[in-house]
Amino acid sequence: MKPRILLVDDEPAVLAGYERTLRQDFEVQTAVSGELGLKALREDAPYAVVVSDMRMPVMSGSQFLAQAKVRAPDTVRMLLTGYTDIDAAMAAINEGNIFRFLTKPCSKDTLTAALNAGVGQNNLIRSEKELLEKTLLGCIKALADLLSASSPEAFGRSMRIVHIVRHIAASFTFAHGWRLEAAAMLSQLGCVTLDTDVIQQAFVGMKLSLEDQVRFDAHPMAAMKLLSEIPRLEPVAWIIGNQLSRDIPREIPGMQAESVAETVLGARILKLAVAYNDLRIKRLSEESAIESLGYRDKEFDRELIDALIGIKAEGGEMISRRLAIPMLATGMFLDQEVRNREGMLLAGKGQEISRAVLLKIQNWAQAGLIDHEVTVLAPL
Repeated sequence: MKPRILLVDDEPAVLAGYERTLRQDFEVQTAVSGELGLKALREDAPYAVVVSDMRMPVMSGSQFLAQAKVRAPDTVRMLLTGYTDIDAAMAAINEGNIFRFLTKPCSKDTLTAALNAGVGQNNLIRSEKELLEKTLLGCIKALADLLSASSPEAFGRSMRIVHIVRHIAASFTFAHGWRLEAAAMLSQLGCVTLDTDVIQQAFVGMKLSLEDQVRFDAHPMAAMKLLSEIPRLEPVAWIIGNQLSRDIPREIPGMQAESVAETVLGARILKLAVAYNDLRIKRLSEESAIESLGYRDKEFDRELIDALIGIKAEGGEMISRRLAIPMLATGMFLDQEVRNREGMLLAGKGQEISRAVLLKIQNWAQAGLIDHEVTVLAPL
């Protein structure tokens, strides 16, 4: 498959010439303005390389590439300039918006060589990103399994929050969506530092003693401190640490500028998801919970609350069934608490049956220490 490239220039004849020259080696798409170039990046991605002319009306090439960096950060960006544009081109390079710049007139060999270098850079970026994310996601999965085993209540709560966060986040564009997903999944990790009684009382909305409330309110910072020690998880840790903050900071010292806005938005989304989950636990309907959050306009942005509209309860398109434990499968949701003969909670209601949870239930059942049937939400 040929590498996909996007060429942006306000002169259609120039674009047609580039397309004829390059189509043997590349899959070429063109746009006659920066606005149309951004539309292509939004609706027809991904592209390995985008090349823009510098001098265009309304939006210059450097302005377009600066926005393209936000829209498609993995796409390699190049700027085509005249000699009179050298200072502007160098400024764009210093701002980190482009991979390299080419001067007009640009021969076929020079342009082809530059595009091949850009494609190679894009392959390197994607490979490193895939390796990094697989490594980090493996670490996150291990921590989630640990939370599931040590605190079923906290794990069940985190899975409900994941469902809410996914719904809200679908209304926004994230360059690193996995970070918000990970933050939601590990949002209750700090609860492993709390007594089981405190967790159970807090999660069902019971009033805690002042001392216990202080301990519970500290669980996000406990998780933040733990995760901050893992390289590349600093944004995830910061999102988790601010889930109960009344005023979420808009600036994050020491974090790369391009990550700050997305991380702050992630924290706002997670905070809203936690608040919405707390209201639903108190038996408010979806509509009543959203209406209640609307009155807290000093805490939550209207656009985030509006993104909650239409959310469906987790387990939609499923039916509650009583199943023998050997019939359980991953992807189902528990519709009851699972406790052993002594009353110890093994898995909470609403918790998704992961491989770790399934193995845990099966082992207790084989030992004869729990009932051999449970109520679950299973696909229709």
